[in-house]
Amino acid sequence: MNAFSFYPTKNLGAVGDAGAVVSQDLERLNFIRKYQNYGQSQRYAYELPGVNSRLDSLQAAVLSVKLPYLGQLNEERRRLARSYSQQLAGVGDLECPAEVPPGTEPVFHLYVVRTRQRDALQQYLQKKGISTLVHYPVPAHLQKAYGHLGVRKGGLPVTEALAATSLSLPLYPGMTEGEQHYVVEQVQHFFA
Repeated sequence: MNAFSFYPTKNLGAVGDAGAVVSQDLERLNFIRKYQNYGQSQRYAYELPGVNSRLDSLQAAVLSVKLPYLGQLNEERRRLARSYSQQLAGVGDLECPAEVPPGTEPVFHLYVVRTRQRDALQQYLQKKGISTLVHYPVPAHLQKAYGHLGVRKGGLPVTEALAATSLSLPLYPGMTEGEQHYVVEQVQHFFA
């Protein structure tokens, strides 16, 4: 099974919450079909506990219009990511995403850099009018919801290091060369 998120900020985003699940396993697909429709196999026949998680017609229509442009928009994201990586190479302790292996085409939903000065860099950029985000600042194993697993602070050091040092720089289709240059320039000034 594979799940797709069509959250509005995703590369292929709807205007509201949306998603899809695909599989070649009919038994699993039948379960998902029931689960996402209150657990119903037919109207008012509930076979299992479920949720209301159907893709509405408006979201489907928006996605249908946007889908033909997805390749072009993803290429624009790749171009912006390459530009960031070239211009930010060797700047301070900044680590850019790893070089893309041959034969792969990441879509760069986000452009995430790493630095031990993450919080200071984020505050500096905010003062310069540049919005950044820290995605998942608290690792899942340190969240209350997963406390029952017994993984304590220090138990997943790589995960914890990533959570403490990662920062998403602005990257979106339609970002102009001038806008990206301003971000790069401000990052460079921070580390100068």
